[in-house]
Amino acid sequence: MNSETPSVRRARQREEVRERQRAETKSEILHHARQLLVDEGPAAVSLRAIAREMGMTAPGLYRYYADHRELVQALTASLYDELAAALEHSRDQAPEQSPRARFTATAHALRTWALSHKPEFALIFSKPMPDADCAPGDPCHTASWRFGGVFVGLMLEFWRAGTLPLPKTGVLDPDWLVQLEEMREHLGSEQPPLEALYVFVLAWSRLYGMVSMEVFGHLDFALTDPEPLFEHNLRDIVELLEADARDNR
Repeated sequence: MNSETPSVRRARQREEVRERQRAETKSEILHHARQLLVDEGPAAVSLRAIAREMGMTAPGLYRYYADHRELVQALTASLYDELAAALEHSRDQAPEQSPRARFTATAHALRTWALSHKPEFALIFSKPMPDADCAPGDPCHTASWRFGGVFVGLMLEFWRAGTLPLPKTGVLDPDWLVQLEEMREHLGSEQPPLEALYVFVLAWSRLYGMVSMEVFGHLDFALTDPEPLFEHNLRDIVELLEADARDNR
């Protein structure tokens, strides 16, 4: 039996409407912020410019985002979430559900999204303005870990499959191990050996390096079509992640 009185119900419904309208307005603000980023660059993303686009006053926007930093943090978090969702979709739609197929599909999705969204990729990865920095506790820091978790999860699949070529104990620099231990603390209950994380960092740096070089035009001096190079590097990365399986045949 619902004990809610008519007046309480009306008050609750009014509050729900206000919350929905607030969420819609915040979403619209982020839409305009992203459009300014894409059309005019990061310097154009300001509360004043967004207010002008929306027919509002700049002070009116402060009811939704306290300052420029909060706005940029929210925009960055939304882009991380969009990218992570695209990667997860491609991973889960891979033609085969082996670690190799899932990783390959996800790597292709990263490149596709990055090349289709160069200004957005630059915002979240090259931090073209100070307010885009993600400190622990910031919304974009949490979102960045969701994105990173996609590739960490794939690395764990290779580790569980027993294909990662783990370096022998004592080979890695102690400073490396300290840094990798800090990384492992973020992984929750599943704690792979530090040597597995070392292999993952090697693989990720190669994948991200290739994608970012293409996005920022750093291969234009040599290549008009970097895709064959990307595919070659991707095969090398997968071979690295499956080296133990190959060696044990």
